[in-house]
Amino acid sequence: LPERDRAELKRRKLLLEVTLKSYWIRKGSAFSTAVARPETELTPEMIATGSWRQLPFKPYNFSSLGLPPACGHLHPLLKVRSELRQIFLEMG
Repeated sequence: LPERDRAELKRRKLLLEVTLKSYWIRKGSAFSTAVARPETELTPEMIATGSWRQLPFKPYNFSSLGLPPACGHLHPLLKVRSELRQIFLEMG
């Protein structure tokens, strides 16, 4: 349509312009149908045989938080005292 007619139809709300986007998807150089799981641990056998050079490894995450340390145990005498207190409270 000429620009003048198109502007007139848009002004009368008889024309709706729609933009379409399309993409072409092709197989890349790293395309594979098999899922390869990267290695997470380096074992002494891998080092001895040299097989670690050809294996893909999972990148190490330096910003992750580790497990909290197991600490803060109660003293054994404090445990006995709290058990005795509970017994006496149950007895009245």
